[in-house]
Amino acid sequence: MEWLGLLRTNPALAAPKIRSLTLLDQAITDCNACPRLVKWREEVAATKRRAYLGHDYWGKPITGFGPARAKLLVIGLAPGAHGANRTGRVFTGDSSGDWLYRSLHKNGLAKLETSTSRDDGQSLIDTRIACAIRCVPPGNKPTTQEAATCHPWLQREFELLMPSVRTFLALGLIAWKATLDTLDELDEQLPRKRPKFGHGASFKFRGSDGNIRLVIGSYHPSQQNTFTGKLTRSQLDSVVKKAGRFAHAGKPL
Repeated sequence: MEWLGLLRTNPALAAPKIRSLTLLDQAITDCNACPRLVKWREEVAATKRRAYLGHDYWGKPITGFGPARAKLLVIGLAPGAHGANRTGRVFTGDSSGDWLYRSLHKNGLAKLETSTSRDDGQSLIDTRIACAIRCVPPGNKPTTQEAATCHPWLQREFELLMPSVRTFLALGLIAWKATLDTLDELDEQLPRKRPKFGHGASFKFRGSDGNIRLVIGSYHPSQQNTFTGKLTRSQLDSVVKKAGRFAHAGKPL
């Protein structure tokens, strides 16, 4: 596999050569391209949180989770230090994941209403979850260079999913921007006038394959938003419901 020698240091060269999500996930897991993020994710995994001292932390990049023929793609920001960086599955093992999987389950998009570990039996229905940054960043703030280095993984994941995906659900401003940037890079014909990010902001576009797709935004289900009431369960449920319905039915422009 010609990309194997590149993936540890140069995702921009490795990602376009990868032909399946299975191989993409393998490549992402092996990536060591950002020294600061590598150091931090491993430090968190070694020191641990007191509540998880008996846990074996994952401490590596986080892949997408869900089927290769997903109709709905959910995009988040980055792994949680003691969530995905501990459990090895995106949005798993922390409060943000509790909110997201509960809503996905309520709307028929997840087998279980919780996601606690990689072997808990959870599976997603026509849905895949990914994140813009694959390693936990200090303070949840990746640098501009780190975001740029990591971006080819997301771009390739979009490319591999485009034959089936109908809805993109972006959780938070950074995920919204990453989604729009990626679709632009893939030469999708997005409308000139797009709404600014906000909870429930959305627009439709006709893809290069002729299919109608929906992009919809939601406030991220972080504790900062859920504890303050900026995002309520009913607000999240409403957006997930809309995203799921469009993914399965679709509507013409």
